[in-house]
Amino acid sequence: MSVNKVVLYIAMSLDGYIARSDGSVDWLFDVQGDGGDNGYSKFYSRVEAVVMGKLTYDVVLKLEEEFPYSDKPCYVFTRSEPAAAPHVIFVDEPVQSFIPRLKAEAKGDIWLVGGGQLVQAFLAHHLVDELQIAIIPKVLGGGIPLFLGGTAPSVWELQNMEKIGQIVLLTYRTNG
Repeated sequence: MSVNKVVLYIAMSLDGYIARSDGSVDWLFDVQGDGGDNGYSKFYSRVEAVVMGKLTYDVVLKLEEEFPYSDKPCYVFTRSEPAAAPHVIFVDEPVQSFIPRLKAEAKGDIWLVGGGQLVQAFLAHHLVDELQIAIIPKVLGGGIPLFLGGTAPSVWELQNMEKIGQIVLLTYRTNG
C-alpha cells in the first residue's frame, strides 16, 4: 500500500488569493520569512513528482530563467496541444484516472502546485491528501482565490501550525 500523499503546497494572501487577477505572484517575493527559503527545501526534498495546470506552468516559465522542477517528473494538465518541452510531460487525461496511477507508482509525495481550476478538480475527486498553506501577511483586495466558487465542500483536520518569520504554515490532512 502506498504511503505517499498528494499535497497541495501553496502560498495564499490573508484574504485568500494565490495570485493577482492577471496571474502574477510578484507580491510573494518581499515577504519576511526565516531568512532562508521559508521551509521550501524541506518540503521539496520529499516530493517525487510535480503536477500543475497549464496556466500555472506558463506563469512559472515567466518567473524563472531555468525551469525550477527539472530534477523531478513534472506533469502539466492541459486541454490544448502545446509544443513539446524537455522538462515536462503534458497530460490530457482526467485527473481521476491519471493521479491514482501516478500515486501508485511514485515513491514520494506528489506536489499539486496549482492553479485554482486544477485544485478544484482534485478536490472534486478527493485526490488531495494534505494541504500545506503558507499564509502571507498581505491583503491583495482581489485576484485568483485558492478555492474557486463551486469547489466541492470538504472537511480537513489541522495537523500542524508553524510560524516562519511573518509567515504561518498551516498543515491539514483530509478528514474523509
